[in-house]
Amino acid sequence: MLKTRVLTAAVFLALFLAALLLLPQSGWMIFCALGLGVAAWEWGGLVRLAKAARCAWTACLMAFFLVPGLVTVPGTSGRHAPLWAYYAAAVFWVVLAPLWIWRRPHLAQPLVLVVGVAVLVPAFAALVDLRHDRPMLLLAVLATVWLSDTAAYFAGRRFGKRKLAPAISPGKTWEGVAGALAAVTLYALAWAGLGSPASMPVAPDGTRSGALWIVPVLLALAVAGMIGDLFESLIKREAGVKDSGTLLPGHGGMLDRIDALLAMLPLAVLAFTR
Repeated sequence: MLKTRVLTAAVFLALFLAALLLLPQSGWMIFCALGLGVAAWEWGGLVRLAKAARCAWTACLMAFFLVPGLVTVPGTSGRHAPLWAYYAAAVFWVVLAPLWIWRRPHLAQPLVLVVGVAVLVPAFAALVDLRHDRPMLLLAVLATVWLSDTAAYFAGRRFGKRKLAPAISPGKTWEGVAGALAAVTLYALAWAGLGSPASMPVAPDGTRSGALWIVPVLLALAVAGMIGDLFESLIKREAGVKDSGTLLPGHGGMLDRIDALLAMLPLAVLAFTR
């Protein structure tokens, strides 16, 4: 299983890097829209939409993402989504998602679909906006979650004893969390030492903050990624499935691969751009 996961991740990463570094911005937007379409299709399956409704739901989200004037904001230096959309996503991930994970309410299908819009669209819009500013910054931000996930996996397998959320995701442990945060801290310190001033987080007054601010910022993004991971696990558990799909051998579906990124990316836009 580990070999399959590694091979799938390598192919997925190669495809992603080729699109990130080689496509023009319009092509990158289409690439992100296709990813959004796959994620929306899987979300529709998790809430048990009929096939026709699932197709319509997916098409609507892709159109909402692509059609100029629906998401793209004129006069904002190419920003694909307004800042309020990212602030709304931040409120969801920082406040509502933890409450949802804690209380585990049963919500009606239409409300879960609305949540799907709030979860999926800002994350994929963030891919467009972060790449528009600096592709390498987007890559460095994504590496935070990739490193966090990898460290949590191996630390959990080697040292894991205390379950993080046994009712939602039995495989996750507090030792895995500790390993992830330790790895991200080392990564943040390297970023602080090697990064340029332009790669530092943005302070509330719009100026670039000091290098050491990168440490708490990346740790916060890593924690947000863990919340995203647990939230998607909860949605799958309520749907009675192990994986969101079968697109990626060893990983499951698209949502299984990007669950942490859904929570982290909107917060990264707020942390690194204005």
